[in-house]
Amino acid sequence: MTAVAPAPVVRRNGMEKRRQRTLTIVLAVISLFTVAPLIAVVVLALSPENAPTLPYAIPKELTFENIIRVLNVGEFPLWLWNSFIYSAVSVVIVLLTASMAAYAFARKRFPGRNALLWAIIATLMVPVQATLIPTFIMISRMGGVDTLWGLILPTLANAQAIFLIHQFIRDMPEELFDAARIDGAGEWRTFWQIVLPLIRPVLATLAIFVFLWHWNDLLWPLVVGQSDAAKTLTVGLATLNTETASTSSVMAATLISFIPCLVIFALLQKHIVASITHSGVKG
Repeated sequence: MTAVAPAPVVRRNGMEKRRQRTLTIVLAVISLFTVAPLIAVVVLALSPENAPTLPYAIPKELTFENIIRVLNVGEFPLWLWNSFIYSAVSVVIVLLTASMAAYAFARKRFPGRNALLWAIIATLMVPVQATLIPTFIMISRMGGVDTLWGLILPTLANAQAIFLIHQFIRDMPEELFDAARIDGAGEWRTFWQIVLPLIRPVLATLAIFVFLWHWNDLLWPLVVGQSDAAKTLTVGLATLNTETASTSSVMAATLISFIPCLVIFALLQKHIVASITHSGVKG
């Protein structure tokens, strides 16, 4: 005699399938609204100069003339280079100094350690605008206005990076450090050969965030970079919007500015997945 599934089980399975279909449709609609602005930027950037553009019409042909024109005209290549230097150098120095500080706070014992750590964390609650004028005065007295080093220097102390790496190192098993001490490893060797390889996932995640923070930063570069030679890409794009540049040219510049962020994410996304799946080393 063939067993028949109870009616409540069948109804429950049908409700679950309908719930999954509804969730899929909702997520698809949200994804469409999220991606739509990027699609519009791409279409406008590749549209001919005088062609009717969105939302009035979709261009019949696409061209790379706007991108080529933007790369070859004016100070745009210099702005792109300044943004890259500003972001890349900041990422390297922030990750190095923050990981060293986090290692000291997580594994060393010294007077006032907790008070100093909480003082650093408390700076996260201070808005950037509150420290903008004092920071500018210090950089100005040091001769850093309109220079790349003056642009980079104030952004190197990153309390959020120190806090996140500290939490990651703190959860490492003590046996790792005991074994390193037994093998005769000093502090530098322990840091470089044990700590840094194990915190690679959180470093990759922070590298993306720090790069995006600096690449998209507008306020501080706008204050420090007072000449075209010291402007970053964000400041340059704001300048293009106030000039007589066409919409296609502005969108082409915006599309170019998006590409480095996409490349950085594509290169480091596997480490982000590793940090989510493994979430550190557990004892």
